[in-house]
Amino acid sequence: MLQYFWHQLKRSMENTAAISAFKALAQPSRLAIFKRLVIAEPNGLPASALAKALGILPSTLSGHLSLLHGAELVRARRDGREIIYTAQLSQIGALVDFLLVDCCAGQNANCTALIPRDRLAES
Repeated sequence: MLQYFWHQLKRSMENTAAISAFKALAQPSRLAIFKRLVIAEPNGLPASALAKALGILPSTLSGHLSLLHGAELVRARRDGREIIYTAQLSQIGALVDFLLVDCCAGQNANCTALIPRDRLAES
């Protein structure tokens, strides 16, 4: 059963998705945006509040959010005239799992206690 679980984790994120996520986060403004959205979970933040809080021009913010959305790190929903953005914690969980799935020299039982996946589960 445990072997099946680890096999599924290895398949949950491919190299291209991991690289896309790392590229999206490998820029100071995008990392700040994502971190701000993590703090705002589960409600998220409107784009206007993000722009104001981080001192980013709305047009620049739009480009950053587009890249984060393309990497599936954020989700957008419309609420009246505002677009509310939320962090995709399950995607970050998958990224962490992607990095750590082969840890502990294959001794999976040693690693499972170190990765609290349940707190990263999508609601």
